[in-house]
Amino acid sequence: MRILHVASEAYPFSRTGGLADVMAALPAELVRLGHQVSVLSPWYADLLGTPHEIWRSGDLRLGEIVEAGVRFLFLETPAFKRPGIYHDDDVQRFSAWGRRVLTALQAAGVRFDVLHGHDWAAGLVVAHSNLRRLPSVFTIHNLQYQGRWNLYESAGWTGLPDWFARVEDVEFYGDLNLMKAGLIYAGHVTTVSPTYALEITTPQFGEGLEGVLQERRRQGQLSGVINGLDQERWDPRTDGHVLPYGDMAGKAANVAALREEFGLDDAPILSCVSRLAVQKGLDILLAALPEIVKSWNVVLLGSGDVQLEAAFSGWARRSPRVRHVTGMNEALSHRLYAGAHAFAMPSRFEPCGLSQMIALRYGTPPVARRTGGLADTVPEDIGFLFDDATPEAFLEALQRAEAALATPTGWNARAGRGFDLDFSWEGPARRYLDIYRQVAGD
Repeated sequence: MRILHVASEAYPFSRTGGLADVMAALPAELVRLGHQVSVLSPWYADLLGTPHEIWRSGDLRLGEIVEAGVRFLFLETPAFKRPGIYHDDDVQRFSAWGRRVLTALQAAGVRFDVLHGHDWAAGLVVAHSNLRRLPSVFTIHNLQYQGRWNLYESAGWTGLPDWFARVEDVEFYGDLNLMKAGLIYAGHVTTVSPTYALEITTPQFGEGLEGVLQERRRQGQLSGVINGLDQERWDPRTDGHVLPYGDMAGKAANVAALREEFGLDDAPILSCVSRLAVQKGLDILLAALPEIVKSWNVVLLGSGDVQLEAAFSGWARRSPRVRHVTGMNEALSHRLYAGAHAFAMPSRFEPCGLSQMIALRYGTPPVARRTGGLADTVPEDIGFLFDDATPEAFLEALQRAEAALATPTGWNARAGRGFDLDFSWEGPARRYLDIYRQVAGD
């Protein structure tokens, strides 16, 4: 089968988050399973890599880089000739790009059996695919980001017929909504965990689109497919950023190394690697800190919300049991997974999440809210789950972890179960292939 993925970013060429990682791992697994796979994203001005130009027309050009058997395609339009990936005018930029994708691919001789669009930036491409009766799948990675703009101002950007501006189509409370375009016009809609697929059909998590999603579910056209994890990159047995280990005795050496690196006392270590955001429940962690530091050291890596960042940095200055490192630090993130006793994920919602999978494989039980992909991937006999998005509920789960830690033999058995958990991409890739065949057959 010939499969074309369309997304706003793709690792290693452009990346701000997990979407880019999916665009590296899922296509590679589909190739391994014997399929022809391409990934199309914008040709950014500061793209990491130099595509080979395969087609040009006026102010458009298409380039390619082949890596690990995957054909990465990059379409350049004038709106993407400035540095950076995302900007304030992204709805206009991605509309101008998305309306030209299929025309450019056809002119360049790129053929596919099914198009797989990812998140709102690909929503317009899915809508144009529907007009051409091309099979498509659309995946929601985070429903909170929808690609909205005033409908009347944006009407000329999309290249869609006027009738698309109806409430049954892309109109959403007076706006153009590109996420809604993908949800309405794809042959099948997926999201990145089974629990999140259910959650987004409710007002609490549906972001105003729950009615659309309820209808897709009623039609049998909404599925949750859990993301996989790059298990070669995240393998404590071969990880060059840590003291490699495959059992709890080896992990103890990493705990000692992290304790020395940050000058921590003998209390257990709770780590967190996260964007600092209310979605991630970092305000819950912050509110619980006065109680947490009575029994735990806390090491946090991440930036984001300026108020949260300032608050955690303030704690780090005042408390010998709190450390906060800002920014992105790949090597340190590995050490925090390997060297902590437990890992904090108090997310208000979590479409999938990868940190909990990494923590489990590194023998570091997550203390996580029972939501989205966390509910689907954290086994109750390893991690410590809680339901309410409150500091009290988080602390109760952390107290359960502390009680378990008091029995080292039991703790080692519990945490050690995570080493061999299978979070590979093979299962998710095969599930997507079933969906591709379904929509292509339709």
